[in-house]
Amino acid sequence: MTVSLTWRTALMRLLAVLALTLQVAGCSTTNKDEGAQSSAERLYKEAKDDLTSGAYDRAIKTLERVEGLAAGSLLAQQALLDMAYANWKSGERTAAITAIDRYIKLNPSSPAFDYALYLKGTINFNDNLGLMGSLFGQDLSERDQRAARDSFQAFKQLSDQFPQSRYTPDARQRMSFIVNSLAQYEVHVAGYYYRRGAYVAAAARAQQAVTEFQQSPAIEEALYIMVQSYDKLALPQLRDDADRVLRKNFPKSAYLTAGAAARDKRWWKFW
Repeated sequence: MTVSLTWRTALMRLLAVLALTLQVAGCSTTNKDEGAQSSAERLYKEAKDDLTSGAYDRAIKTLERVEGLAAGSLLAQQALLDMAYANWKSGERTAAITAIDRYIKLNPSSPAFDYALYLKGTINFNDNLGLMGSLFGQDLSERDQRAARDSFQAFKQLSDQFPQSRYTPDARQRMSFIVNSLAQYEVHVAGYYYRRGAYVAAAARAQQAVTEFQQSPAIEEALYIMVQSYDKLALPQLRDDADRVLRKNFPKSAYLTAGAAARDKRWWKFW
């Protein structure tokens, strides 16, 4: 009987020690979690202050720490979104796109998803503006238009998925500008080919603009280039078809009277 009682007593003491150990460990884990969350919130406030003051490089480093400390939380999501913005504002477009793409992939049901799409479109749109600003007036045979097309796709997804979003009206205006920019780019390249006597390439590029961007103001010039290119290639039927379309859609076109001189006035100069 004595042995039985001693064994039971020892067992009860062991269980009590284990329970106490688990309780202490649980408290330790909870304290660590609470400490990490508190640190993340404090750091996020610092990062927001840096964003407001324009200290983007410092904000980026702080936001990276916030994302790590608050992993899996709404705060980590917001930190990643702010990181994309901060990289964009500091001129790090590639890093900004990487961050916003990761946000979009990981948080498809986020309440800020419409803003994420808008931000992605804006990042690429501004890059496209820089491209357009250096494009016109130069003789270029080819230029990467991926930024413009990526911007358009982000704005289109925003417009389709969130028609009531406060960002959608502005996105739609930017979409119109992008379409016109892309159309004018194709026409610019067509003109480049024409001036160098590559009439087949000029006609093909102008035709591509007419087919893909039917509502753009640049189509008027594209049709004129087609008329001139087909004339140089001694293809009277194609020339006359293009001329007929030009006259029907643009009966008061300056190209019908001024010819190439009309190219000095383009839609984008009045944007």
